[in-house]
Amino acid sequence: MAPMVGPAAHAEDGPIRIGWLSSLTGPLSAAAQAENQGVQLAIEQINEAGGIDGRKLELLTRDTAGEPTKAVNFAQQLAFSEKVDFVIGPVNSGESLATVPILAKAQIPNIIIGTVDTLTDPKKFPLAFRAINTNLQWVSAANGYALDTLGLKKVAVIGDTTGYGTATVNQAIELLKEAGVEPVYQALIDPNKTDVNDEMSKAKAAGADVVMPWSAATGLLARILNARGNMGWDVPIVGHPALMGSNIRDLLNKPEYWDNAYGSGYVSTTFDADGNLPERTVKLMEEVRPKLGGGEIDFTFWWVALGYDTVRIIEHAVKTAGSTEPKAIQKALEGTSDLPGVYATYTWGPDDRNGFPDGAIAMDLANTFKDGAFQAAPMDGKPAD
Repeated sequence: MAPMVGPAAHAEDGPIRIGWLSSLTGPLSAAAQAENQGVQLAIEQINEAGGIDGRKLELLTRDTAGEPTKAVNFAQQLAFSEKVDFVIGPVNSGESLATVPILAKAQIPNIIIGTVDTLTDPKKFPLAFRAINTNLQWVSAANGYALDTLGLKKVAVIGDTTGYGTATVNQAIELLKEAGVEPVYQALIDPNKTDVNDEMSKAKAAGADVVMPWSAATGLLARILNARGNMGWDVPIVGHPALMGSNIRDLLNKPEYWDNAYGSGYVSTTFDADGNLPERTVKLMEEVRPKLGGGEIDFTFWWVALGYDTVRIIEHAVKTAGSTEPKAIQKALEGTSDLPGVYATYTWGPDDRNGFPDGAIAMDLANTFKDGAFQAAPMDGKPAD
């Protein structure tokens, strides 16, 4: 581990060095692997076009395996030994809670792709700018769908034991209580636990009419779906977008176990009433498709779009600032309004480090996965068949 001797120097010539803290292996790797496709493509495209103001991009990828201790060690390495100009990530909020203060101390601009709300603070972490939505946006959309659209009030809230899962369960319960709903059951489950029948049986016995899971661990989410199906319990499952990931499909005991499940998703990867996706999404899909063999995209595409946008945000910041100097980057991003991306259109400000707009969130139907995207969840108050 490199000694923490002071902030990294930011040279204004030579390559622009970007650290990429990505959990490419481990139980939380599904999103990271897809995001990596977008990050790699954006780096390649920018370098093929001559770089940013003539400076090529150099990507330094570190696989944290979803472990906060590894993320901390790699963050220190990137900041103080490798002296990177930017860091993207970590992918998971539990890791980011540990690394954001380190990168702030090192004065490294950090593109945040974790959703826990406390990861951004313009006073504590002035160089941390979020590209992904906040957790509040995900939870609010899911709660609204369960309570208002489906009209369900007997809620079982389940999370995992990671920093993300613990924080999100607490937030979800707080928001439910603000809406006048007291959960009938709540639990935290180790994401590697192989049997969740006990927890699901307790939720059913408590009278739950909707299960709301908050975890990015697709294996755990698949086990929740399987337990529900094996019990013959056709209760809606509404929650984290990872419920809709294509790798869930391969873990289900029966295909129909994916029915009646809904996740917070994105307008950018939700088919409209005519079956179309936004133009920017389609363009990026066609650019990345040849690298995937040319066939149908078999993983959730919004993660690719997010990874792609993080690099394009850095490109925008450097071009606007005319520099990689941290304070200049901060000023450039604080002055950014309506920056068009694929995943979303971004706006930050001096007092706001969350660039993702509320209107870019959608509720999707899990078992409609097609070519990386989804159909919108029905809004008539009736669970989908």
